[in-house]
Amino acid sequence: MSTEAEDDDPSGVVERIRRSRADFSATEAAIAERVLADPQAVLVATTSSLAGSAGVSQASVVRFCRALGYAGLPDLRLALAQELSRRDLEHERSGVAHGRIDASDSLADLAAKIAFHEARSIEQTARRLDLNVLEEVARAITAPRSVTVFGVGASGLVAADLTQKLQRIGQPCQFHADTHVQRVHAALLDADDVAIGFSFSGRTRDVDDCLRLARDGGAFTVAVTGDPRSPVARDAARVLVTSAREDELRAAALASRMAQLAVIDILFARVAQLRFDDLDAALSTTRAAVGRLRLRT
Repeated sequence: MSTEAEDDDPSGVVERIRRSRADFSATEAAIAERVLADPQAVLVATTSSLAGSAGVSQASVVRFCRALGYAGLPDLRLALAQELSRRDLEHERSGVAHGRIDASDSLADLAAKIAFHEARSIEQTARRLDLNVLEEVARAITAPRSVTVFGVGASGLVAADLTQKLQRIGQPCQFHADTHVQRVHAALLDADDVAIGFSFSGRTRDVDDCLRLARDGGAFTVAVTGDPRSPVARDAARVLVTSAREDELRAAALASRMAQLAVIDILFARVAQLRFDDLDAALSTTRAAVGRLRLRT
């Protein structure tokens, strides 16, 4: 994780702590639980009082803040205050900002909740995206290199979407929904290949295994994940981070797929730009092929 505070990270302190919870030590987890249990109290806490309430040393509190990218508790408090202020504003603008999906919701409520959280996830992901990393990935794809994509479940649908997009413009790309076939693909990759793995949690075993196999073969590996400290992220050479929440039955829990789709749309558009000179020819060829199929049916 970066050692500099990410003041413009719209996902916020609370969400970053929640995403990183599985990777915390016992001491860090104790501090994290105090922050998550009562973020408002942390706004007026001192290093000493937070350490006392969590049962840890003051030095542990400082290390916890630095692990999140802040110089110390004052910087973390400032970022947390900004986040809570944004949440209050969201409550004022929309009654759906933090609502669960439940049986009492009208269809209008349901639509509003889903639309709100999907739009917010896309906006936050776009703002948080490391454009330098995305540029490097796009240029690796257009080197040219063959692309192999990995994903399971909803992330598999995203992987299939990227595959279809790249194939349409003549960029070699393969994806198979069967995880055994994905492993076969991964095992055969080498330095001439790009491997992209999708896992919002960053803990999908099949995707992690595929990225490690691809990395061991020399492929350029990329993880698209919501947790930059996850196993999938650690096994990739480059990481593209998405912003969304998936922790309960909420509209937000449906938004991670949209965040991933936003990343691949931006990546695809950049690849298409870099291939602009031969883009029309590829689109014309594939369009004609689809057109001939339609005529026969």
